[in-house]
Amino acid sequence: MYRFICKTLIDSLHFNFNNSAHIHKSPFLSSISLLFFSSSSSSSSIPKKEKTKIDLADYLINRQHFSPESASEASSLNFSLKDTENSDSVLSFLRESGFSSTHIEKMVAKKPNILLINLHNTLKPKIKIFHEFGFSSSDIVDIISSDPWLLHRSAENQFQRSFLVLKSVLGSNAGVCKAIKVTGWFLKHDLEKTLIPTIDILKNCGVSSSQIVKYVYTYPTFFLYKPEKVRCFVQRVDEIGFDRNSKMYLPAIRTMSSMTKEKWELKLKLFRSLGFSEDNILSMFRSMPPAFTVSERKIQSVVETLLRRRDVDISSIVNNASLFLCSIESNLKPRMRVYDMLKSKNLLRRKTGLATVCKLSKGKFLEKYVLPYQDELGDLSFLTMPQSQ
Repeated sequence: MYRFICKTLIDSLHFNFNNSAHIHKSPFLSSISLLFFSSSSSSSSIPKKEKTKIDLADYLINRQHFSPESASEASSLNFSLKDTENSDSVLSFLRESGFSSTHIEKMVAKKPNILLINLHNTLKPKIKIFHEFGFSSSDIVDIISSDPWLLHRSAENQFQRSFLVLKSVLGSNAGVCKAIKVTGWFLKHDLEKTLIPTIDILKNCGVSSSQIVKYVYTYPTFFLYKPEKVRCFVQRVDEIGFDRNSKMYLPAIRTMSSMTKEKWELKLKLFRSLGFSEDNILSMFRSMPPAFTVSERKIQSVVETLLRRRDVDISSIVNNASLFLCSIESNLKPRMRVYDMLKSKNLLRRKTGLATVCKLSKGKFLEKYVLPYQDELGDLSFLTMPQSQ
């Protein structure tokens, strides 16, 4: 029909142009022209109807009863809301699932596009997966409220696979719960490309499964590196001549992963400048790799604090490298003071060294060296009061 009208118009115009005597157009032509051109112009001039943007702060305060502070924070994140039906359903479901008003406000303030999550295809399936793996409602609330970005992962794909991979490594739903409570990062990565290859690399190096599982809980982010990076860490440790049969082999790899080669060289240079030989440095690294994770500033402060004493030398520090992990102000200084007081009153056993006193847990230290000697030691307020730098 459209082609017929166009052809008729063109033929008529051509006819009138060639026949100037017939300037007056026929009624048929005039009506067709008016119909055709007016309809096309009117259709193009009609604006497309767009959904009106909703004032997010107003919606959160007046509809959802958020505090003005939380609403203001959410609305400052360049986020717009065009429909409240879905967001109403999402917030209602979160409340029904045990999330308090405080939890929800903090989540939306951090990640307002939570309001756009598909309730039936994304949110509900995720909560269901958590329950299926044995998480309590309070566990789910704690994990998601501390890391609301988890809600944007695909429930059926990566999210669920992460749970299954963790269970294959840790052996039980309880193990999965424990790991995810430590960090939600396990649910943000493809564990088949990070965790599994890393475990295979470590097992090929002779690291036991029990030690690996322990480290999954203790240092979870180490297992999220790409396998090629883990191989580089292993290579750096092997180049030092570290014994793969040592229980400190995995701690050494983890320590290497915490710093660049340049940072490692800076620490070696610092130790040398403080009077440590290459053998001293290697001995400390072999016995206590985590000691090398502390900052250069702390390394220098610990060495200087200990070497001010007459009963401590470089070899004493080398043999007790774990002292680098102790807090100077809340551990080393007050315990050295207690040690000196006990020693001056001949209350110490003959073989008790300063390092032994400093390395004990707080409970053991109080039990062995403070509580039995309260009358002799006198004022011990310095043990609880922080000292100024």
